[in-house]
Amino acid sequence: MRAHDEVATANASQQPDDARFAVAAEVLRHLADPTRLHLLRLLSTEQDVSTLTEQVAASRSSVSQHLGRLRLAGLVRARREGRRVLYRIASDHLAVLVAEALDFADHTVRDIPHHTGAG
Repeated sequence: MRAHDEVATANASQQPDDARFAVAAEVLRHLADPTRLHLLRLLSTEQDVSTLTEQVAASRSSVSQHLGRLRLAGLVRARREGRRVLYRIASDHLAVLVAEALDFADHTVRDIPHHTGAG
């Protein structure tokens, strides 16, 4: 195989990974706000804006704006039930990511040694 072909093959194999990294970075960008992270943690069960507002340190307007951003990003699903809109986290993968981020933070804040994965 010629060098040019090897580079083309390497670039072609990197494209899906590049797309995955881009999507992952976008998801993490949305998680980088403490209020959004808190909302995602609470949305393992369906909840409306009023219920969520009672549980986070933010105004109803702020909670609504954050939920809108999360919904547009595909991280939260919404469904109407009468006059209420109920929100829920869009993916079990995302719920695990949020839980792991909070577990990591807990270890850091409480000065607990982190798991290394080594034997």
